[in-house]
Parts: sequence; C-alpha cells; structure tokens
Amino acid sequence: MTDEKTAKQHGATALAYLGDAVTELKVRETLLSLGVTDTGRFNELALGFVTAHAQSLAYARIEPLLGEDEAEIMKRGRNANITHRPRNQTQADYRRATGFEALMGYLYLTGKTERIDELFEKAYISEIEGIKNKTL
Repeated sequence: MTDEKTAKQHGATALAYLGDAVTELKVRETLLSLGVTDTGRFNELALGFVTAHAQSLAYARIEPLLGEDEAEIMKRGRNANITHRPRNQTQADYRRATGFEALMGYLYLTGKTERIDELFEKAYISEIEGIKNKTL
C-alpha cells in the first residue's frame, strides 16, 4: 500500500495501466459472483465492462460521487497525453476510460479496496442488474 502523496506522483498513464488490471479483476470477480461459469459467456459479458465505451459510461456514472482527490485523479487520466487508441473507439470514450482506469489504479495503490468495490458497483449497476435479470 502506498500513501496518497506517493500514489499521486505516478503518471496518469501508469495509474491507468494498473487500473486496467484492477478493473479486469473486478469484472471477473463480479461475473463469478453472479454465477457466470461458461467461459464463452464470461468473455461475452466481460465486454460490457471493459470496452472504452463501457468505461466511458462508468466514468459518467461515478463522476458526481467523487471526492476532490478522486476527481482530480480521474481528470488527470482523462487528460493524459494518449498517443493511440483502438480504431473502433472514439477519442472521447478512450480518454474517459483512461480516467476511470487511472482512478481504479490510484485507489488500489492507496489500499482503498472498499471504495473500489463501491464505485465499481455504482459504475456498472445496469450491467450487473442486466446479468442478474438475464437480459444481457
């Protein structure tokens, strides 16, 4: 675990790099907890969480819930100097996704796992409910 000052010293893209792994782990954990065990279905459902568009929507859902420090980290990620993006994603979606991942990386480094869980659930409430209701 890192203190907040040290965690903030990492670049936004480094935080996003770590946050990508944190997000992927949360997605897998969530899908397993919802009873998804078929690997084909697992991968299909995971896309509802990990694409730049899905993470951009997650960004918008949690933005009003953030404290000042969290909002600063997410904005740093969104405004990072990104040199590439996948061809099938918009620049705006990719930037917001990077902001979301940067926040997840920062929270992980600072040991705020309960906050990760809370924000993840709020960020993906419709996706989680859709899986619960078998509508996805």
